[in-house]
Amino acid sequence: MSRRSILVTGGAGYIGSHVLLQLRSRGERVVALDNLSTGFRQAVRDAPLIVGDAGDRALLEHLVREHAVDTVMHFAAHTVVPESVREPLKYYGNNTCTTRNLLQVCLQQEVRQLVFSSTAAVYGIPAGGFASEDMPLSPINPYGTSKLMSEWILRDLAAASELRYVSLRYFNVAGSDPQGRIGQSTRQATLLIKVACEAVVGRRAHVSIYGTDYDTPDGTGVRDYIHVEDLARAHVDALDYLRRGGPSAVCNCGYGHGHSVREVLDSVRRVAGQALTIKEEPRRDGDPPTLVARADRIRAQLGWSPKLDDLDLIVDSSLRWERQLLRAPW
Repeated sequence: MSRRSILVTGGAGYIGSHVLLQLRSRGERVVALDNLSTGFRQAVRDAPLIVGDAGDRALLEHLVREHAVDTVMHFAAHTVVPESVREPLKYYGNNTCTTRNLLQVCLQQEVRQLVFSSTAAVYGIPAGGFASEDMPLSPINPYGTSKLMSEWILRDLAAASELRYVSLRYFNVAGSDPQGRIGQSTRQATLLIKVACEAVVGRRAHVSIYGTDYDTPDGTGVRDYIHVEDLARAHVDALDYLRRGGPSAVCNCGYGHGHSVREVLDSVRRVAGQALTIKEEPRRDGDPPTLVARADRIRAQLGWSPKLDDLDLIVDSSLRWERQLLRAPW
């Protein structure tokens, strides 16, 4: 059996499932691993799904051998910043320790390529609000720290072995599959665009703005919002890069410009054609005022080129998915 299968941990989750869909569309052999704690069986569609934990070494060893895995794409993680502040051990256990176990199996089973789901939260509060890959890293919440620790483990293992990797630091991911096949179905979601679209369709009574006194043009937080389809394509580009023999790399995944919370809510109102009930709340712990990507490296090194860099388009795909969920809940 040819060693060309890809193991996608967290493959039933929001981002993992969109990557899985793109891999399948180009004929890749894949197997998804997900414990379905936050993912959805429907999201993997007709791809093989194994229900289990990404930190279960015995299960991982079996899957790598059984499916002849030569590449891992690792998405399985907890990702809610405020929750990480309240429950730090949950994040260090599920994110950092799970990654360590996964890498132990990769080393033992001679898996040579890995694409890692990291986060812009590793930067903390960058000077001027723009984050580049080579700037000092200083996360301000346990979520960001748990991902940075995983990056360090990955870096050190690659230096001591033949493993090569691409670590992709996500900025604010939003949107859903333009064809409506899968989407962001996370329960009790905290991501702004999904929350606002849930309010449009009546799933929430209001949208909260957390902090209106930041040092930004309108006082609300500014983020770099990237369409999930463009982010998924970055993983496919990372796979091709590693298959070409490229050295290990760390790349930001963002568009290089930001939108404030108020600008996002204006877009949701514009696309939906209706008003939103908005409540202004105090700042949340662990939220930087501005966080925008310096995104030159991913274009130059991986050859990535975004195709959906338009806030209204991102909102439209999110809103269409929320309306679809009303008709056929997951």
